Amino acid sequence: MQKNLLTKSLAIIGILLIFVYGIFGLPKGLSGEALKNAILNRIHLGLDLTGGMHLILQVQVNDAVNAETDRAVELLKDQLQKAKVPFSEVSKPDPANHPEMVVVKGVSLDNSAQLRNIVSDQLRDYDAPQAGPNNSWTISMKPSAVSQLKTRTVEQSIEAIRTRVDALGVSEPQIQENGMGLNQILVELPNVQDTGRVQSIIQSTARLELRQGFDGPNGYDSEQAALAAHGGVLPPGTVMMHGIGGGNDQTDRVFIVGRIPIVGGTDIKDASPSTDDTGRPDVTFNLTAAAGNKFGAFTASHNETGPDPNHYLAVVLDNKVREFASIRSEIRDTGEITGGFDEQSAKDLSMLLRSGALPASLHYLDERTVGPSLGADSIRAGVRAAIAGLAAVLIFMLVYYRAAGINADVALILNLVILLGFMGYTGSVLTLPGIAGVILTVGMGVDSNVLIFERIREELRNKKAPAAAVDQGFDRAWTTILDTHVTTIVSAIILFFVGSGPVRGFAVTLTFGLLANLFTAVFVSRVIFDTVLNHKQRGEALSI
Repeated sequence: MQKNLLTKSLAIIGILLIFVYGIFGLPKGLSGEALKNAILNRIHLGLDLTGGMHLILQVQVNDAVNAETDRAVELLKDQLQKAKVPFSEVSKPDPANHPEMVVVKGVSLDNSAQLRNIVSDQLRDYDAPQAGPNNSWTISMKPSAVSQLKTRTVEQSIEAIRTRVDALGVSEPQIQENGMGLNQILVELPNVQDTGRVQSIIQSTARLELRQGFDGPNGYDSEQAALAAHGGVLPPGTVMMHGIGGGNDQTDRVFIVGRIPIVGGTDIKDASPSTDDTGRPDVTFNLTAAAGNKFGAFTASHNETGPDPNHYLAVVLDNKVREFASIRSEIRDTGEITGGFDEQSAKDLSMLLRSGALPASLHYLDERTVGPSLGADSIRAGVRAAIAGLAAVLIFMLVYYRAAGINADVALILNLVILLGFMGYTGSVLTLPGIAGVILTVGMGVDSNVLIFERIREELRNKKAPAAAVDQGFDRAWTTILDTHVTTIVSAIILFFVGSGPVRGFAVTLTFGLLANLFTAVFVSRVIFDTVLNHKQRGEALSI
């Protein structure tokens, strides 16, 4: 018996030391400030305690679907022309509401087999063409492909935002899919000061594209003027874009550029801030090897020495023309973006290009800023509530259960040590709901001890010996304790999977606190009782 108790006591002490290390690590001193810093290095405070930004972003996944079907439109035109299949138009009838749908007009039934072959060979994520009136054919992306594309768009957006936030040096950010809405991202950034700059960087799509330019670098005064220059109809494969065009003229102009980029944002290998020939800040970018070869081939065949009069290149950033210049010679894998930068904006754009373009635009659904003073007030209020509640419980247990109350108090304190140590080891973020979870764990711990102690009292009233009363009390209370803890843990797990942010923090602290409570209320408390009984004389009363 003695040997068994010694082994259990050493196991409890070992577990206690392990979790104490989880709370403090190796502090740089024993002063109050040193211990406080040691705790904060292990257990991080959430946004509601430290201050910062809380954002919920809606990913406009239809942007990605539209980009995919835009490529399908141009591919169909190219392949139909190569196959010498007559057609009148390839377009998207409703890109806002049905971006997955493409309509091909003017293809006769005699040529329908060739159209089907092109779709099956080149557009495998699309259903077979469906015949409509007047020789029109509807081609739609498969629902499974649309769903996968939207999921991938959200995942890529999360990674791009995380890369940008990391580059800003924000510590302990939380960036994840928001479980409360479809295609939404939750972003929590503690200790952020310049909220305007952070919002701009997160929301910027930073989509850099190099497109062929048409009609010269001066552009047009308005969209109507651009259309009038071409008889009211744009040349095939082109679109109108607003921009500044470079140079000293910073007024808004309208340019005609190629619909499909020569190279896009995913082709950017690196970008860095630099200066132009006059010493003004600009941004230098490098392309991947494959994109460099493609760009080199294009610029070699479209320059001032060639026969094509449209030897212009438009540098497009976020659907705005930033530069419009003549192609004078072959360009391969390096380029520059100039005009309108200061030192900080050049650095920010370089960082955005390195992080990769967002695959779709973002809209802010919710934005909250928590000041550090409010967070400090929350910490003080939460800690005061936790200390007051714990002290009241400890005193009640001592008064009501006398010497056995010491047993319960030791188990409760060890429960808190294990819970905080777990948070330190896992790098968990402590939020106000997390503190509520800790307090609720204390309440559940008290409930377990009350169940056990009342069962022991009942056995003692039935004239059982102290050792037998303790044994029966723990055995008969165990089933009830297990049932209450399991049902609460199941509820916490559901909260974790359907909740977000602070709700998940509450679920995590509550779940592990309950698991720790099962260990302390049943195992640790039993060892303490057995140790006390082992030092009592036969027949001596138990203080409970």
